[in-house]
Amino acid sequence: MRDWFTKDFGWKIFSVVLAVIIWLTVHKIYEEPRASAASAPGDTVTYGDLPVLVVSTAADVRDFRVNPGTVSVTVSGPPAAIAILQANQIRAAVDLTDIQSVRDLKRRVDVSVPSGITLISVDPPRVGVIVPPKH
Repeated sequence: MRDWFTKDFGWKIFSVVLAVIIWLTVHKIYEEPRASAASAPGDTVTYGDLPVLVVSTAADVRDFRVNPGTVSVTVSGPPAAIAILQANQIRAAVDLTDIQSVRDLKRRVDVSVPSGITLISVDPPRVGVIVPPKH
């Protein structure tokens, strides 16, 4: 039994050291993308006074208005994407396609941003809708 441990002892040590080196290399390669994604969440920027667009059916020709008419949008993304992002690429809209003749209505503001950009917040998140009477 003792011969089983001592025979080719140098090769056995070399094999263990080589296995540890391979494991550390694979572990580092596997963990590196996770670490870089966690450490670089991206830049954050806020765009104020973005106009709120009103989306309604083509048959409904009433002049809907929203109060307030503008919102402030905070977005985040990779520094390269944030550097070229412009305010006109962000769309804030209120969907009124299913609205009836209701007064003092509040609706959620839907914001669309380019791919690679993450929406953080909208202020205010809801706007009042002023519905003119039907003619």
